[in-house]
Amino acid sequence: MRVSEYVSFDAVGLAELVAGGEVLPAELEAAAREAVRTVDPRINAVVETWPSDDEPVPGGAALAGVPFLIKDMAVAMAGRRTELGSRLAAGNVAASDSSLMRRFRRAGLVTFGRTATPELAYGISTESALYGATRNPWDPERSAGGSSGGAAAAVAAGVVPVAHGTDAAGSLRIPAAHNGLFGIKPTRGRVSMGPALDEVFSGLAVQGGVSRTVRDSAVLLDQMRGPEPGDPYFAAQPSRPYAQEVTRPPGSLRIGVLAQAWGGRRTTAPVADALSRTVRLLESLGHRVEEAEVGLGADWEEFVLANARLMTVNLTALVDELAAAFGRPVDSSTLEPVTLAGYHYGQRIGGAQFLTALAMRNRVSRSLARCFDAYDVLLTPTLPEPPLPLGAHTEGAEALDGLGWIERITDLSPFTLPFNVAGTPAMSVPVTADAGTGLPLGMQFAAGYGRESLLFRLAGQLEQASPWSGRTPTVWAGNRPPR
Repeated sequence: MRVSEYVSFDAVGLAELVAGGEVLPAELEAAAREAVRTVDPRINAVVETWPSDDEPVPGGAALAGVPFLIKDMAVAMAGRRTELGSRLAAGNVAASDSSLMRRFRRAGLVTFGRTATPELAYGISTESALYGATRNPWDPERSAGGSSGGAAAAVAAGVVPVAHGTDAAGSLRIPAAHNGLFGIKPTRGRVSMGPALDEVFSGLAVQGGVSRTVRDSAVLLDQMRGPEPGDPYFAAQPSRPYAQEVTRPPGSLRIGVLAQAWGGRRTTAPVADALSRTVRLLESLGHRVEEAEVGLGADWEEFVLANARLMTVNLTALVDELAAAFGRPVDSSTLEPVTLAGYHYGQRIGGAQFLTALAMRNRVSRSLARCFDAYDVLLTPTLPEPPLPLGAHTEGAEALDGLGWIERITDLSPFTLPFNVAGTPAMSVPVTADAGTGLPLGMQFAAGYGRESLLFRLAGQLEQASPWSGRTPTVWAGNRPPR
């Protein structure tokens, strides 16, 4: 199979070719590897590839034979490196598969490499000292987002149709928005973190994926979801597979719009224009759309401070664990400035301060939950501005302390983190683009706890009606566009 043909299929389409005997998994893997060689030198999304397992692809599996990449974070594949984008963990090799990796194998996915992340996923642009900057396939001078930026850039560039990622503060939705992809943050407890972990970042982080089509994300989440023995809690299973929801009509929804973010961060004109166009599209589809007042349950300064405490304490524990495991110092030789600053900030947080931060998480969860009594779905821009140039996120960051860094990333991405704190599902949908530059602009839709099914129905409808479909990143100019 030629690469130009390979990139014209989504994951479900490729699996159908395999099931029908029209193509072999080995042919798809060869095309994916050729795509890596063709485009990755221009985007730096894939940090390592390896020979795929000799085990045969499970017959009849939902995504049998589909090439796949895992993020260099939060998933372990036996015998393969997981370095978390950090010099502190360089050379780390997983002894066994994590629960999620076993599910990827059962789904029939052919995992042949890992994608870039900022150091310890502690940022929203993928520019690590270990692997360098990942570039946006739509404009290589701009950020691909983070922390699942390598995954999103690889999918947008056609290397794979769908890829694994994680989301603790927007890390799936931000790169999805930057790269013109669909990305959904599942409900807290939807996907197991086992067996090594129960929660990540005090429940803010979840596992998921990014894809070019909505149905690919639905099928992937169907393969990922569900509890493992010993999980502390889990979200109730849906009444039917998410894959079946994508083609079901959502009905006429009550949609509340939050155009300006909590904390006073103003939405820029290109994004405000894109939001207005999205509202008109939703109204043309029969939805009832109105401006909403969305109570956060805490003032913005308190919200940011509490999240800084939650994040840095978790960061500090992770850094200490890695330093002990590899016998390395915790200093500028192993950690980047913002990570080191977060580590030192976390060391100073006391137990009572940490519990106060968890209490804030509860208040935000309760407050946002009440919004879904009035609305089926909340709509916001995913981000208040288009993708920034590389380097903009960390400019002058060496002067910031741990709180200052969290203040910066929440200022750059104020719409996403509240839904991580609340634990509710939220998705970024590539509805439209910047009218001036043509760069993708994602729109975020959030629903009540456990209501991914509703989001998939709405996303499927928007995918059919959106003018975005079929556009081609600049790295594939002259080739058949990824679909």
